[in-house]
Amino acid sequence: MYTLFGIIEGFRIQDFFDILIITTLIYVVLIWFKDTASRFVFAGISLLGIVYIIARLFHLYLTSLVLQGFFAILLIALVVIFQEDIRRFFERLATWGALRKYKKETGDRRWPIDIEVLIESVADLAARKVGAIIVLQGRDPLERHLKGGYELNGRLSHPLLASIFDPHSIGHDGAVIIDDDKVIRFGCHLPLSLDTSKFGKFGLRHTAAIGISERSDALCIVISEERGAISLVQEGKIIQARKASELSSIIKTYYEKETLFESAQTKSNWLKRNTMEKAVAVMLAFGLWFSFGYQKDSVQRDFTVPIEFRNVSPDWEIEESRHREVTLTLTGPDQAFDLLDPAILKISVSLSNLIEGRQEVPLYGQMVKIPSNLSLVRIKPETIRINAYKFHPYNAPIQVRTWGEVPKGYVLKSVSVQPEKLSVQATKEFIRRKSRLITETIDLSDIQDTVTVDAKLLLPSDVRSKYGQKQSVNVTVNVAKKRT
Repeated sequence: MYTLFGIIEGFRIQDFFDILIITTLIYVVLIWFKDTASRFVFAGISLLGIVYIIARLFHLYLTSLVLQGFFAILLIALVVIFQEDIRRFFERLATWGALRKYKKETGDRRWPIDIEVLIESVADLAARKVGAIIVLQGRDPLERHLKGGYELNGRLSHPLLASIFDPHSIGHDGAVIIDDDKVIRFGCHLPLSLDTSKFGKFGLRHTAAIGISERSDALCIVISEERGAISLVQEGKIIQARKASELSSIIKTYYEKETLFESAQTKSNWLKRNTMEKAVAVMLAFGLWFSFGYQKDSVQRDFTVPIEFRNVSPDWEIEESRHREVTLTLTGPDQAFDLLDPAILKISVSLSNLIEGRQEVPLYGQMVKIPSNLSLVRIKPETIRINAYKFHPYNAPIQVRTWGEVPKGYVLKSVSVQPEKLSVQATKEFIRRKSRLITETIDLSDIQDTVTVDAKLLLPSDVRSKYGQKQSVNVTVNVAKKRT
């Protein structure tokens, strides 16, 4: 009871929305996999997930460790096992905002297609024993499942369907795709069923209709060429339609489900449907929240994080002190530390108000971003020392550094440099001393004639060359023979 009251007392509004979102996601996943061929695999994985939650709750270390390693590689297995279901799920999300809602008109519903024309055409084809596959497209896109066929976009009518499925027509062996009262394609080849055990029970048309219904939410009408029988295929299941009224009822029920008619009855039925799945989703969400999100006793942990300087003008040079890293002490529940990536922690120091010279910069909590469920206890050290100096424009004279003497019998007349000065960026102290830029050392011992060499400049730390500027000068050494 003490633990229960502690949970109720510490329950936050953020926890309510956390549980609500996870409950919704779990419910959607449960409904999505309810009728899929991989539902048993999903049920097995869910069972292991429940065992893992129980192991965490009762501190079963070995079980938690083994299952944690299993779930670490499970993501790859899920992509392989549920690749078709995952693709359908994201396709459904992409088209969620485009769901059509057909409202009532003069007391009767306006259906997305002319059902009477469709039933009349199907009955005529069945009476003449003309084989046909008619696919009524739902919310899922079908393009990636179709092969071949011809674009049409013709209005649904009895003569149009009769001409397409005429045995002498070029596309009579393929399927017709109907969407929004239009025949958008005909002569299409559909994928066969994923369940090979069904291949021997049905003909090719039925197997193809089962295949497209396993991969999408489409409703297929199949007319047998041998018996003239009418079959409806949805979600991989076949229903025989013996009467036109039965065919009409199934089609209307399909569009009521797929197009979400707005009615009070539909909304009330939603509350009554899938009660078991809703209860399981709520229990799983509470279990996950209690295992991973429940704010238990707080703990403290230390993290060593780097210092990052920002808002530093290119004209400034920062000499950091020995404190290149600081220690952050954070407090919060264990679950929050489990979700924290230490690599994102850093102290971000703004240096927009720099002054020249040595100075101390205080460190405070606003300089580090931490998750909302963690709190900052202290920063150590609380200040850092830096040395900042600014660079100013300066025309620095250039001094040529030489070594040795010219060979015997020769005399050094002059050493000149071009340019004599170079525009650079330098500190105040460098400018105040009227310092020069020194070239690399030129050896005079092997020079027996007047030569011009390209000498590199040796820039000290308190001098910067301009962007793209050449860091060398031309040095001319004028040597001549001695007169005898």
